[in-house]
Amino acid sequence: MIRWAAPGPYEVVFSTRVGGVSVGPFESLNLGRMTGDVPERVDENRRRLCEEIGADVTRLALNRQHHSATVHRAVSGSRGVPGDGLWSETPGDPMLALAADCATIAIARVNGDRPALTVLHAGWRGLLEGIVAAGVAALGGRRLAAAVGPTIGPCCYEVGPEVADRFTALYGDEVMRGGNLDLWTVSARALRRAGCDTVERLDLCTRCNAELFFSERRTGKPRGTHGVIGLVA
Repeated sequence: MIRWAAPGPYEVVFSTRVGGVSVGPFESLNLGRMTGDVPERVDENRRRLCEEIGADVTRLALNRQHHSATVHRAVSGSRGVPGDGLWSETPGDPMLALAADCATIAIARVNGDRPALTVLHAGWRGLLEGIVAAGVAALGGRRLAAAVGPTIGPCCYEVGPEVADRFTALYGDEVMRGGNLDLWTVSARALRRAGCDTVERLDLCTRCNAELFFSERRTGKPRGTHGVIGLVA
């Protein structure tokens, strides 16, 4: 687990693939039920992840992710609502966003006002459509801190010119490294542009670090998912 020391009463962890009960291509802490893994193993993995932040797994909220810019207010225990972000002010309600190369992002309200937290799944489509701005807007535009979790790096993320041109138009030529897109920098720039005062980046490539992360680009399917989990303490 990679813990983010978010300023305030928060528990936020970026998971790795280590420490679960799944086997084969899902080894071992696979958090996705839609991957083809045994559901009971996924449930145990989620329970272990919730235990890491002192959360009740029955209160865990997840979206049905579909590469959108939709952010919902989390409902305790909810599953299957289409969207790619969740936010909450309710203490003790854990939220989980999943990925296997896309960016996972956490955003926290840190101005001393009522604590609130957002977790996001941000692929290239979601980033272009405004998932980061939607996550920030959900927290009300107050003073915010953010962290960008494990993501496929500029070492490995080759994209076509139709994608590259759209990103350079929005975020500058520096977000392309030859034919590779730098999602770390894109995510950080999107967060700052949306109003985050501080942005931390892990800069860990999911494709390069096979022992730590799942990666669609590295293995294709079947494969598991890691994620970011957080709650207001």
